[in-house]
Amino acid sequence: MSAPFDPAAHRLAPQQRWFADFALGEVFRLPSRTMTSGLFAAFQAASGDNHPVHYDREFCRARGMPDLLAHGFQVAIQSCAGAGLLPFLMEDSLKGFLEQSSRFLHPVFRGDTLYPALEVDELSPNRTTGVLGLRSTIHNQHGVLVMEGRQRYLLRMRPAG
Repeated sequence: MSAPFDPAAHRLAPQQRWFADFALGEVFRLPSRTMTSGLFAAFQAASGDNHPVHYDREFCRARGMPDLLAHGFQVAIQSCAGAGLLPFLMEDSLKGFLEQSSRFLHPVFRGDTLYPALEVDELSPNRTTGVLGLRSTIHNQHGVLVMEGRQRYLLRMRPAG
């Protein structure tokens, strides 16, 4: 007979990680995503951005663009850690999301497929917590780096005992 169901044990990543469990250079890849018309419409609805460069194909073509141009924030959100396994590994240790920055290096158009990744580039310990810094990168289907940035999280140290 199996053990009774325990919702607390129902985890995607049952092995939790604490600040000291991360290593510089460790990479967390996020699922790829193709920038479809549906994603453009969803972003426009959520952001309220009504500039035609993000929804009018003829407006874009008249200005020499091949298709709809993705808003920078639409690109940046593809590096959201929650899209991958990382936040499930630190459900017990995560105290907070401290900051995020992005630089947009190449345009992203409707139909492009994006490949985001997060690489540990900072481990700054404190007494009971530590800051986990991640370099965020997004490449397109041609291998071009379209966005780079940083994210920083505050994590708990492993509890004693």
